Amino acid sequence: MAKSSDKSARTRAREFALQGLYQHLVGRGDPADIDAFTRGLTGFHKADSAHYDALLHGCIAEGPQLDERLAPLLDRPVAELSPVEHAALWIGAYEFLHCPDVPWRVVINESVELAKVFGGTDGHKFVNGVLNRLAPLVRGEEVLRDPARRP
Repeated sequence: MAKSSDKSARTRAREFALQGLYQHLVGRGDPADIDAFTRGLTGFHKADSAHYDALLHGCIAEGPQLDERLAPLLDRPVAELSPVEHAALWIGAYEFLHCPDVPWRVVINESVELAKVFGGTDGHKFVNGVLNRLAPLVRGEEVLRDPARRP
């Protein structure tokens, strides 16, 4: 794993967005308050603030729609997801849908890393499985063009 000093600004944005989404999912706090708190955390200045904004506010605004897309791919009700897994899945689904500049494999890898760093023991495996099933549904052409992907 890369040292923290090696992290890209987008990776940092995802980490801060995950922390904000965790606060939202657990406490249902006001997004503006969560945003202000998160921006005050150590190291935020190294994050891509535009990507953070898109992820935090986009995932909160589209949470119900993201859950609708994810629900058929889950092995449990959305309400039973851990907040970390839920936030990592939201970030992955949001990036699939709204960040076409981020390759589908990068979306999955970054979401899995979030679950590894912040989540429970095997949460990253769950996130990986769900996003690997979601990718062909929302990024079908890109997935099909991937020479490493076997049908």
